[in-house]
Amino acid sequence: MAGRIAVEEADKAPAAAAGASYASVSLFSIYIENNNGGWEADVKNIHAVTGAFGYSGRYIASRLLDERHEVITLTGSVDRQSELANKVKVFPLDFKRPDDLVEALDGVSTLYNTYWVRFNHRLFKHTDAVTNSKTLFDAAKLAGVERIVHISITNPSIESALSYFRGKAEVELALENSGLPYAILRPAVLFGREDILINNIAWALRRSPVFGVFGDGSYRLCPIYVEDLAAAAIEYGKTGENVTVDAVGPETFTYRGLVETIGRIIGANRPVVRIPSRLGWFMGRLIGTMHRDVMITMDEVRGLTADLLHVDSKPLGTTRLTEWARDHRQNLGRHYTSEMARRKDRRGAYRSN
Repeated sequence: MAGRIAVEEADKAPAAAAGASYASVSLFSIYIENNNGGWEADVKNIHAVTGAFGYSGRYIASRLLDERHEVITLTGSVDRQSELANKVKVFPLDFKRPDDLVEALDGVSTLYNTYWVRFNHRLFKHTDAVTNSKTLFDAAKLAGVERIVHISITNPSIESALSYFRGKAEVELALENSGLPYAILRPAVLFGREDILINNIAWALRRSPVFGVFGDGSYRLCPIYVEDLAAAAIEYGKTGENVTVDAVGPETFTYRGLVETIGRIIGANRPVVRIPSRLGWFMGRLIGTMHRDVMITMDEVRGLTADLLHVDSKPLGTTRLTEWARDHRQNLGRHYTSEMARRKDRRGAYRSN
């Protein structure tokens, strides 16, 4: 009778389903008997990741593939070189074509959303990212997506004067009001082979006789390893409850302490001096201009010095930045990592530090 369910190992799937096409095949496939006595694959094992050729999205997608899930990605860089290019099915993340987003998400069980923009620019703004995120959530609901795991930021607030943190809060609120089951993870700073902040601190230490911190440098950060964030995202994708969780690592640093620690690890001990925040921003702007990049914005300085990258929460990650940096000290900071270069070059692979 129709409606019977069969669970088979991937290489022993019912012959009637042999023509199905997958970007990756699950370890166990689920088949449902149709009214004609044939077997149809249950496509609800598909997981979608935004930006699987980028930074955090790549680690989430890789772990899902390791668990033998079928993975698709929605990305603004469909032609970017990536080790995952032939392992996931690729769809454009085109917010101007919401119907196409609905079609791409059809059959998806869980959507992992890493989409955001780091700063306001003539090409993109936080307000645009908020609107685009709402479009994505609407498409997910219309497509029947069963759960969204969303990557946010520590200390978002609707009342914030900083558009980054205010925008993140608006997106969280939109997801909470969408009616979709969700998990919201709030990291502070990510570190890993493709990160920008930690690498560029190391880069500056290797090249400067002195390092200036904004004000007294006593504001804090709680970095989390990108692999730990990816693992947590997948675990929270398996639960059914609506949760919002701070995603921080096991170590907390003052900004001054972070700079001093990185300097010791890479063998580039430099005097760390206090400078006015606006002067520090201006120096960062000069360096960014030399690299055709935005090294840091004044809003980022304000968020950092307001302690918004710190929370008193139980660590979600287990990997220590100090240990990771020691393992990667030979390469850390050897090259400047440019945010704008990644945005302008939509074909080149992300460089590893």
